[in-house]
Amino acid sequence: MLFWILVATLTAAVAIVLILPLMRSGDAPSSPHSHDVEVYRDQLDELKRDQDSGLIGADDAELARAEVARRLLAAGDSDRDGQPVAPPRRTVSRLAQAFVLLCLPVIGLCLYLQTGSPELPAQPLAARLADPNTDINILIAKAENHLALNPDDGAGWDLLAPIYMRTARVEDAVDAYDRAIRLLGPTPARLGGYAEALVVQSGGLVTTKAQDALKQALALDPNDPRSEFYLALGFKQEGKKAEALEAFKRLAATSPADAPWLPLVRQHVAELGGGAAGSGAAPGNPSADDVAAAQSMTAGDRQEMIRGMVGSLESRLKENPDNLEGWLRLIRSHVVLDQRDKAAAALKEGLRAFPAEGDGGKQLLALARELGIATDGVTQ
Repeated sequence: MLFWILVATLTAAVAIVLILPLMRSGDAPSSPHSHDVEVYRDQLDELKRDQDSGLIGADDAELARAEVARRLLAAGDSDRDGQPVAPPRRTVSRLAQAFVLLCLPVIGLCLYLQTGSPELPAQPLAARLADPNTDINILIAKAENHLALNPDDGAGWDLLAPIYMRTARVEDAVDAYDRAIRLLGPTPARLGGYAEALVVQSGGLVTTKAQDALKQALALDPNDPRSEFYLALGFKQEGKKAEALEAFKRLAATSPADAPWLPLVRQHVAELGGGAAGSGAAPGNPSADDVAAAQSMTAGDRQEMIRGMVGSLESRLKENPDNLEGWLRLIRSHVVLDQRDKAAAALKEGLRAFPAEGDGGKQLLALARELGIATDGVTQ
């Protein structure tokens, strides 16, 4: 009921604002010489006051009155001799007022009933936080409000960390995983999630801190596939091809046949097993070894080297989009450059050449999940 009262009040206020100029527009226009007539009449009054106060003599006052009267009569004659002033167009004004008062509110009401939801009950913020349903932002806000008051609630941080990852809040995910591990203790899931967040935070590079967390996770669960994968990827980035190949082969042998990460693992095995020719580094393409070598450079030199490679690779893919390895490398390179929006765009372009239902598309999607790139909507 309060909603409709507010709507009625606002509608009335808008109608008043619109009608006032229309009401004023109906006033009769003044004569072209009406201002002169008023001035001459004021002059006659002023002459009378000056004569009464002795500022002007009777003869001079009479002469001045005669001159002003002559001008006053001339102005009156000009009004009578000129064109008559048209009466105000009150009919048009009345129609405009009726339109504002009746038609505009009716049109607005019909539009709201057509596109709005008047039957929905009011739901304040507190009620939405109590029942977030599928709104992930409300769920995050609820958890953050709780943790602001209870920073030592490890279960809350444990719940929030993977949600941060899904919403691309990587820095917050690293902090949440770290708090959960300190408060609740290490588990393979927490350590693996923490390492994955560190990898995404560093632009796809498996840092020393991430490797330490992965090794700790594998000590708790030797069959944790996520930790095995990232640890093998770290070996590959460091140029330890033998260790990386062995780790990827072991993961491929122990993974289920329908594991979503298996196509990507096989692709890494193929790269490492082919030696220099099979490493997938076409001329001008940034390979994993290039990225590993870039780690020894300064940050500026590393970024410039990778940008040059990425530009060359993008040109090749425009000419020949049927190059799965090229799309995989382009996505990785954009992540290394912290260009996650471009990585997502490259993923979408790659899926046009390699649909998600095929093996190539599955590899692209698996790589996106590995690097923390959102895949929602890219297959549309």
